[in-house]
Amino acid sequence: MAASRPLVALITGGTAGLGAATARLFAQDGIRVAVNYHSNADRASTFVQELHSISPLPRDDNNFQAFRGDLAVRDDLNKLVRDVVGAMGQLDIVFSNGGWTQLRNIMDLDDNVVEEDWDRCFNMNVKSHLFLMHAAKEHLDKTEGAFITTASLAGVKVSGSSLAYAVTKAAQIHLVKGLALTASPKIRVNSVSPGLMLTQVLCFAKSRGVTGVNAVLDAGMAL
Repeated sequence: MAASRPLVALITGGTAGLGAATARLFAQDGIRVAVNYHSNADRASTFVQELHSISPLPRDDNNFQAFRGDLAVRDDLNKLVRDVVGAMGQLDIVFSNGGWTQLRNIMDLDDNVVEEDWDRCFNMNVKSHLFLMHAAKEHLDKTEGAFITTASLAGVKVSGSSLAYAVTKAAQIHLVKGLALTASPKIRVNSVSPGLMLTQVLCFAKSRGVTGVNAVLDAGMAL
């Protein structure tokens, strides 16, 4: 990664939940953060101001910005990366935090054969990460950066909200292993499977020696 100026991280789904928590962690560590949001511009704007307030960096509008984009649309992913690099000058870290599920009874086969569930889960839990990596690769090559995805314990052991979700999260973990091969040696690609210690995300973002790993953590313990 480039060391001459603060790192720049793009966090998708970055204004709420795990994405927002990671953005706060990065901001407090002196990383410049681009947060992606889908539709709630007011929440995104308010959150950007919060990141300014907790960062040790000098206050500069270019240090923290929000960018709209639909993670299910490939053209939006391409535009998102272009806009972030255009506005912030570089890209060192991508935390690909998008995902989708529909609550089903995972023990009932009849409840798990809704074709739309499978299509949307595969689109968001697998393809969106692939296409975002493809859009970001040339920029991460330049900075020898990191690409991190949010997987799930459901992808390690069948569980969670639906069979479609568990299967596509398992596929996502396998995708990460494949991306780690295709992106080496310059880019490290890893995933984290919440319940999650946020410090593991920061470790993957900054470590130069780990790639192709899915960190499975539950209550702070690596499994």
